Amino acid sequence: MVKILITGSNGQLGSSIRKHSSEYGQFEFTYIDIQDLNLTHEEAVRDYFRRNTFHYIINCAAYTAVDQAEKETEKAFAVNANFPVLLASSDDKHETRFIHISSDYVYDGKRSVPHDEEESLQAISAYARSKQAGEEPFRDNPNAIIIRTSWLYSEFGNNFLKTMLRLSKEKTEIGVVTDQTGTPTYAGDLADALLKIIAFSEHDGFRSGVYNYSNEGVCSWFDFAVEIMYSIGSHCQVNPIRTSEYPLPATRPEYSVLDKNKIKQTFGLKIPHWRASLLKAVHH
Repeated sequence: MVKILITGSNGQLGSSIRKHSSEYGQFEFTYIDIQDLNLTHEEAVRDYFRRNTFHYIINCAAYTAVDQAEKETEKAFAVNANFPVLLASSDDKHETRFIHISSDYVYDGKRSVPHDEEESLQAISAYARSKQAGEEPFRDNPNAIIIRTSWLYSEFGNNFLKTMLRLSKEKTEIGVVTDQTGTPTYAGDLADALLKIIAFSEHDGFRSGVYNYSNEGVCSWFDFAVEIMYSIGSHCQVNPIRTSEYPLPATRPEYSVLDKNKIKQTFGLKIPHWRASLLKAVHH
């Protein structure tokens, strides 16, 4: 039986993996979150991995409060950067394979064509720097895959979809930025892709490296909000605004569309369009 550990298991992605796990009877899943293991406590983490071994670890644990990270930089780095170092160093026998989840924020967002995995990284916020640092222990590691994703949302946790659903009941009109472009990623699709990658690895061999994953298509946050309101039949008016009209502590990438050719070609994945996946999420 292939043993898989999911860290950050109560977050959006961890919860989505749990939801999909019943489709993968060949795997045995273990789920841990902050209440099970203090990820910032070095000795606790080392002790846990001395007592427990796994074939795969999917690291979904993350500090995701992008604006709060400007004030709580140390906290963001503890989870997003230091814990990955502990995780990577826990495998002293080199028998564990890692899948580490990273972010589109590691790109500076200054391009006008989709970001590919080979371009140089230029983090532009404290959160982004913590995610970039978190990739380091898995770079050039033959037992590690790094997956950068963007605009994650789901029926779980706090995210843009849940915020829009709430505002649709509270407001008659809202303003949403139209000058930040990217692609929403339904956590259910990413969860399924991760488990397919492990199934592929068991059959065809492990393909280490950095990969981008989001849904297909391109939109602004404004477009995404309009589509959410339309999908639920809401009459809440969505108005386009510029980022400068809604200033936030952390700088966001202006353009974070991801080139996904590498992950599709390597693992034979078919990726749904974001509009189709939004309907799945809304009517789950």
